[in-house]
Amino acid sequence: MPLVIAPQNRELQIIRISADDKTKKHLESLGITANGNVTVLSSAGGSVVCKIKEGRIALDSSLSAKIFVRA
Repeated sequence: MPLVIAPQNRELQIIRISADDKTKKHLESLGITANGNVTVLSSAGGSVVCKIKEGRIALDSSLSAKIFVRA
């Protein structure tokens, strides 16, 4: 399921990122990688605030729709 519709406050595993290479490299530098873990803290209007490792990051709706996770 895309990160934009993922349940909140549950640790999820990132299974795929369907974006171009430049975007994938940018996400990797932020700690968002395939087989990594992410927790959705809040989701409103398509924007998603998530916890990656010990930090928080906000993603817009178009980017969070390209990150697929498994519960």
